[in-house]
Amino acid sequence: MKSSNVLILPGWQGSGPGHWQSLWEQRHGYRRVEQHDWMQALRGDWIARLEDVLLERDEPAVLVAHSLGCVLAAAWAAHTRHPTRVKAALLVAPADPELPQLRASLHSWAPVPLQRLPFPATLVASRDDPYCAFERARLFAHAWGAQFMDYGEAGHINAESGLGSWPEGHVLLQALAND
Repeated sequence: MKSSNVLILPGWQGSGPGHWQSLWEQRHGYRRVEQHDWMQALRGDWIARLEDVLLERDEPAVLVAHSLGCVLAAAWAAHTRHPTRVKAALLVAPADPELPQLRASLHSWAPVPLQRLPFPATLVASRDDPYCAFERARLFAHAWGAQFMDYGEAGHINAESGLGSWPEGHVLLQALAND
């Protein structure tokens, strides 16, 4: 797996310096898809940005999505005319923008697309994620055709979860990318 083939898709408000996505960028040279506005997350803008980055590339990418980045991957896949631009995706701790506490801030993200992804994916979910109920994450995995992984009680699987650079997650990425 070439590091240039891996694209990092952070969630709403981006991934801070202690987040495993940021640590993977530093350690492995992966590229973050920078959004124009991390605080005002508009689905159409984020999809357009991802499409632009994917079309600039010579080879299909492997997506590493966290939180709202997972919904971005599904929304992009549901709307693109270039589905072969993605080889596979690791979807970690998807956010549920239909939750009452997220609905006002993420209004353009509902409803969550539930079409099957046109590429292999693994979805990793936590049983105590405050931004997505476990059974809802399982529903997303099923609808998207993703392999589902129960990661136990790990919160939002972010910097606050104490995972550091999350080597176990990187093993999952390598397995997915090398299939």
